[in-house]
Amino acid sequence: MGRNFRIVAVQPKWAATDFISAQAFRRWMRGQLEQARPHLHPERPNLVVLTELNGLPLVLRGGAWALPLRTFERVAAALVIARLVRVLPLIWREKVSPVRALQLVGSHENAQLYLQTCRDLAREYGVYLCSGSAPMPRFFLAGGRIRRRPGILTNQAVLFGPAGELIGASDKVHLTPSEQAGGVDLTPGNLAELRVFPTPVGDLGVAISLDAFRPDVIAWLERLGCTVLLQPDANGAPWTSLEGLPPDPAHVRDQPVAWLESSWQVTVTSATIRYAVNPMVVGNLLDLSFDGQSAITARPDEAPELRSYVLTSPRPGFLALAPWVMQGHPEALRRRGKELAALSGSPLENTYHTDVLNADLTLPETVLPVPQPTPHEEALRALLDLPAPAARRLVWPWLLGLGVMALAFGAKCKGAQRRRD
Repeated sequence: MGRNFRIVAVQPKWAATDFISAQAFRRWMRGQLEQARPHLHPERPNLVVLTELNGLPLVLRGGAWALPLRTFERVAAALVIARLVRVLPLIWREKVSPVRALQLVGSHENAQLYLQTCRDLAREYGVYLCSGSAPMPRFFLAGGRIRRRPGILTNQAVLFGPAGELIGASDKVHLTPSEQAGGVDLTPGNLAELRVFPTPVGDLGVAISLDAFRPDVIAWLERLGCTVLLQPDANGAPWTSLEGLPPDPAHVRDQPVAWLESSWQVTVTSATIRYAVNPMVVGNLLDLSFDGQSAITARPDEAPELRSYVLTSPRPGFLALAPWVMQGHPEALRRRGKELAALSGSPLENTYHTDVLNADLTLPETVLPVPQPTPHEEALRALLDLPAPAARRLVWPWLLGLGVMALAFGAKCKGAQRRRD
């Protein structure tokens, strides 16, 4: 019989205001499924894949007052101060940085909001859903209660089925410098814990962003029988800038050239991984810029049309590819990338391209067993069954926020006065 299904990749645009409340977050996530709705196959199973770290900015929830500080670093510092009563004991007890502690103090509620939102969307739209990824603690059940292992916070993707069932979770193994200490300070995943999940929409293996570039991750997923690779992505740099992690620092390449070594290279060279999907988020999040071109890739004989990322030559292997904001001479492309970026001051700032891609795929019936759920996944299922957390209304952070905005406004006025003088 075989498996006939459709993959849909969403390239959304985010903003800090999408994460300041549970309602705003649900609205932003639902908007992505609404974008995907016209692309869903009416008769076949559908797999919708969302983007990396789409749960990270939930650390801003309840912190709208801090957004006038404009940079993620300053906003995070203000939130640490505002939540110091909860953050400080966790820093001392679990021996973690203020940035990781800030994320961990709200992690139970934010994880619940994130997971329940994704589950509800998978169920409502009747799709298999790769949630993207979010910073996730390591949970376990003890005495019927959900507990958290101290200090652990991974970049994790969760898969849901069309009835809202949790299929499995996968951590990111290789972290970028911005995800390590000095950045958002996450915990690297364990390669040996990655698994492949057989479903009607493929034998799914997750390689979050940088993992899809790393031979050890790809070889491990191939060994486990992966046929469809999922690469949720959040590329935190202008798309037409130079790569941030060059294998050879003496020969730094354009980012799109480097990106050919992820999903496209995997499906062109792998003996087992037939398809890959790489959705990329765009948009300026405070002072951070995210851009890219989402893609669905396959073997050249299944995707013979010649096309490719900007700044690269056309080639087979792309079943679907989001265009960038413009075509043109390399220098013009690099200039436009800078104009799109946060705080550029250009009229073109933040005018990124959003998109939805789809492809109809066919695979033989799976021969893989369903992996046993881990203790963490059992705890996630228990977390999904809890009532949604009630919104907390605190007055004093808003008073602090008014003070912050007053200081910012005062500094702006003084700057304007100096310019007039």
